[in-house]
Amino acid sequence: MKIIFMGTPDFAVGALDALYRAGHEITAVVTQPDKAKGRSDKPVYSPVKAYAVEKDIPVLQPERIRKPEAVEELRRYPAEVFVVAAFGQILSREILEMPALGCLNIHASLLPKYRGSSPIQWAVINGEQKSGVTIMQMNEGVDTGDILYQREISLAEKETGGSLFEKLSALGAEAIVEALELLREGGLRPIPQDENQASHTTMLNKAMGRMDFSRSAAELERLVRGLNPWPSAYTFLGGKQLKIWDAEVCPEEEEQEACKAPAGSVMSAGGKGIVIKCGQGALRVQELQLEGRKRMSAHDFLLGKELPAGTLLG
Repeated sequence: MKIIFMGTPDFAVGALDALYRAGHEITAVVTQPDKAKGRSDKPVYSPVKAYAVEKDIPVLQPERIRKPEAVEELRRYPAEVFVVAAFGQILSREILEMPALGCLNIHASLLPKYRGSSPIQWAVINGEQKSGVTIMQMNEGVDTGDILYQREISLAEKETGGSLFEKLSALGAEAIVEALELLREGGLRPIPQDENQASHTTMLNKAMGRMDFSRSAAELERLVRGLNPWPSAYTFLGGKQLKIWDAEVCPEEEEQEACKAPAGSVMSAGGKGIVIKCGQGALRVQELQLEGRKRMSAHDFLLGKELPAGTLLG
């Protein structure tokens, strides 16, 4: 098939590569404009643009794809279908109706659950047992189009936002190739989304990572995993930010020992980790990073810093 591919971050590269390797003709790639990065302030390619340049695929980078000049530039490139994966801009009806087979979106959730921009992290934070990818026929709404194809996976016990990102990126790459083959054969049947089952996710920001120890240990453990590697869960120790990279819910007997302490108090600190009282239960921190220092195990952290029982975090 002739395809125009729209995407920007790492998540989209796997799908683009899979389509290229499957023999589809990528007539153009559309991605976000280059952004300045680092002290040099030099423009940096998006991951999708870097891949396209390597493969000599034409690259379009409109500031706003809905502008008439951007729409007209798209028309210069023949395509039976547009494939979209984390592009970052909303397509107009004019664009959606341009290819004969429409615009297909790779979304990292089992729609209609977790529409929006951060479905991967919220699946972990909310304690979902499964997730997956949806190939969706796009319409003018945000992730509201008909479901064409889905693939499902189970979340691991210690799943993080980063590990699930990698799994769903690979799964999305497989799914779009499979879906296009079915589309070619007439084997896809659009299924309207059930609005009664729909849920929405908000964008991630750094403030979300601040740990409120009045919450349960189970909630905070999922927050730590869901926001790893970005924006990361954190608290404060002695006025410095303390990032928490790995933690677990303590066994019940340790929860009972901690029950009289105020939330956020260090209950113990030793070889097994740093135990912190929560609103319900206790959290054992096993990997952390104090502002200005390297990420390290709780054991190594305690070699250089005392953390007596009763120390209050946050």
